[in-house]
Amino acid sequence: MDSTDTIAAVATPLGRGGIGIVRISGPKSREIGETLFVSARRDFGGFASHVLHHGWIVSCQGQRIDEVLTSFMPAPASYTGEDVLEINSHGGPAVVQTILELVLEQGARLADPGEFTLRAFLNGRMDLSQAEAVAEMVEADTRIGLDLAGAKLGGGLRETVHSLRSRLQGLLARLMAELDFPEEMAEHAEEMETAEYVCAELNTVQEQLHSLLEAASRYRCYREGALVVLSGPVNAGKSSLLNALLGRKRAIVTSVPGTTRDYLEEGLNLDGLPIRLVDTAGLRQTEDEVERAGLEQGADLMQQADLVCLVFDRSRELDADLREAAGRLGTARVLAVGNKQDLIFDEWDSERWFRDRGFSCVAVSALTGDGVDALARAIREKIVGLSPEPAGDELVPNMRQKTLLEKARQALGEAGQAIESGMPPDVVLVPLQTGVDRLGEITGEISSEDVLDQIFSRFCIGK
Repeated sequence: MDSTDTIAAVATPLGRGGIGIVRISGPKSREIGETLFVSARRDFGGFASHVLHHGWIVSCQGQRIDEVLTSFMPAPASYTGEDVLEINSHGGPAVVQTILELVLEQGARLADPGEFTLRAFLNGRMDLSQAEAVAEMVEADTRIGLDLAGAKLGGGLRETVHSLRSRLQGLLARLMAELDFPEEMAEHAEEMETAEYVCAELNTVQEQLHSLLEAASRYRCYREGALVVLSGPVNAGKSSLLNALLGRKRAIVTSVPGTTRDYLEEGLNLDGLPIRLVDTAGLRQTEDEVERAGLEQGADLMQQADLVCLVFDRSRELDADLREAAGRLGTARVLAVGNKQDLIFDEWDSERWFRDRGFSCVAVSALTGDGVDALARAIREKIVGLSPEPAGDELVPNMRQKTLLEKARQALGEAGQAIESGMPPDVVLVPLQTGVDRLGEITGEISSEDVLDQIFSRFCIGK
């Protein structure tokens, strides 16, 4: 990062809104503000720190662009740790874009995705786990997801990882001392940590790593969202059911078999649980190349899904394709959904086939809405099971952090085995140092340019 340049970007979403914010960070921030901003106060004496100033943004030709509120936050007490200026204008696209262009004309450059937060990390305003929490907070679809991101943004994961890493670094120092000064350490053997103590310390750290990993697995669906796939025969009512769950018409519904040839995906909030709800092409044998491609996509999605809702017409006998799909997927991540309960039952009870084989089953009518609320509850319960919702301060690592925690735990296990086998300190040092390094990668105390690029490139521009 070139800390001598000044960056700028629109920090609010594109489109029309009540407010639009242009954010500027870097050494020219105050200068740009003083050039473009004209205060509404005659006695304006310059930008006071962390105060909203009312006035106008004016072009170099003297044309008033918009009435604004402007705030200046000098380093280091700003989001990025640099001088930051924020211009709050009306939220029309033309207004915001024009102000941004004026700022760029004054010597700022357009910020890269995530560059404001990257500067905050590089300037020590936050560690890498907090920077990732910023992105998770922006992406959160539910209050629970917001709370989980907030716990990490507040430094909870940083403090936990830093404590574990410091504990391991203490063991590293002791083992290195035994390696470098064997005679002096032998004279004080009774005062020093024994191999049993070192193993006990390693076990304690591993237990805490295990707890973090358990939380990552247990609450993953709250943080990342769960994939729920609607599958079943043509004309079973999958698209109607999608519309009923969403509460609006999203999928085209007709009596013509095979109307859905691709898949449709929509987001849904089930009492705090974010859901990716997907309607797939109907299960059937076909020679149509396009429809076969849609069926293959549906099959792939069913394999990836956290839950597959096999939708069938309760008034008809189950077809072979549906029975084969149910047998292949198993009962753990399948919910059988008997649609069209408003119709008269056939003598052959379709539901009984599922229940006799241990499948959970829900009866609904997408047409009348009967049973749709019960289906939503059943989907949620099937995904989260009986586990309680995460507490507001629960630390739930993301996928990158989870991978590093697993590597650290594995390395510490190897270090413990080496000690128990009576290996000399230099053999134990290697996996122990690996464990320390993997934990350092979580907080960014050890990081590479490639890792930083990968993390911050996923941010939106302006954050």
